[in-house]
Amino acid sequence: MTDLSHHGDAELAPGLVDLAVNVRADAPPPWLRAVLHASIDAAASYPDPVPARAAVAAAHGRPVDEVLLAAGAAEVFVLVARAVRPRLAAVVHPSFTEPEAALRAAGRPVTRVGLRAEDGWRLDPAAVPDEADVVVLGNPTNPTSVLHPAADIAALARPGRLLVVDEAFADTVPGEPESLAARRDVPGLLVVRSLTKTWGLAGLRVGYALGPAPLVARLAAAQPHWPVSTPALAALVACSSPAARAEAEAAARELERWRAALIEGLPPPVVVEGSPRSSFVLLRIPDGVRVRAELRRRGWAVRRGDTFPGLSPDHLRVAVRGPDVSSAFAADLAAVLPPAPTPEEVP
Repeated sequence: MTDLSHHGDAELAPGLVDLAVNVRADAPPPWLRAVLHASIDAAASYPDPVPARAAVAAAHGRPVDEVLLAAGAAEVFVLVARAVRPRLAAVVHPSFTEPEAALRAAGRPVTRVGLRAEDGWRLDPAAVPDEADVVVLGNPTNPTSVLHPAADIAALARPGRLLVVDEAFADTVPGEPESLAARRDVPGLLVVRSLTKTWGLAGLRVGYALGPAPLVARLAAAQPHWPVSTPALAALVACSSPAARAEAEAAARELERWRAALIEGLPPPVVVEGSPRSSFVLLRIPDGVRVRAELRRRGWAVRRGDTFPGLSPDHLRVAVRGPDVSSAFAADLAAVLPPAPTPEEVP
C-alpha cells in the first residue's frame, strides 16, 4: 500500500532549498503579517467566526449558510469521512493523499480511479464507478498540476452523490477558469479551498468549504467548538477582500511566467507530465531515486512521487520558484542526470 501519510514537508532539512512544498511565499506578505499580529490582541476572547464566514460568502457570491470554516482543507476531508458515511468512496488519483487517508482511517470503503499518463492525466468521468456515492478529486490536481474542465467535473454529480472537489490550488491559475466555487446548481457539490498556498499560511491551518447548507450544517456538527483560531479567522477576512483577491490574481499571472521559465530550462531527458497549470510541475526523470538523492546532496529538496498512487520512483514534483532559483536548479539537475546513451547503446 502506498504511504498516504507522506507529504512534501518531510523532504525538508536545514540548508536545503525548498522545492518540495507547494507554498508560494516563505512568509505572508507584510500587510497580512500586520493583520495576524493585530489579531493577537483579540486572543483573550473566544473566536468569532461570523465576520470571516460573511467575508468568504461574499467573495464567492454564496449565502453564509453555505460556508464551512475549517482548520485547513485537511480538516474538511476528515469531517467528510466521519460525517457522511459513504457506501463507496471513489478517489481520483494521482492526487493529494489526505482525503483517501481520512476515509480509510474512518473505516470507509474506498476505490481508486487512476488517471493515465498517456491521456495527459486528464479526468475521464466515465471511469468513476456509478455505485460511488462519494467522489473526491483535485482541480488543479496535486501533483500533476493538470486543470480539469469544470464541465467534466460537474458531469460527475448526480442525486445521492457527494462530489468533493479540492480547489486548494485554484487561485494559482489566473482567473480561476475551471473553479466550481460559485456554482450552486451542481447537486451534492462540496468545494474545498485553502489559504495555505498563495498566502504562505501552512502553519496557521486555515481553509473552508462551500456547499449546500444542509451538508455544511452536517459537517459543522462534527466539528469541536471554536475549530478555527482568531488569527486564522482574521486571515480569512483579509484574504477574501477585493484587494487581496486582486493581489492573488497578479501573483497567479507572475507564476505563469515563472513556470514557463522553469520548464524551458529543464534539460533532456526530463519529461514534464501533463500540461501544468499550477504552482508545481510533475517531472519524470530516469533513475529518479538516485537523482533525488544527488539533488539533495547539492542542496535541493524535491517531492518524491512514488507515494502518490499511480506514480513511480522516477516521478518528482517540483515547486515553481523565481527564475533565478529555477535556473540554478536546472543546472544542478543536468549535472546529476544519467549520461545519455552512446550511439552504440541506442537500439
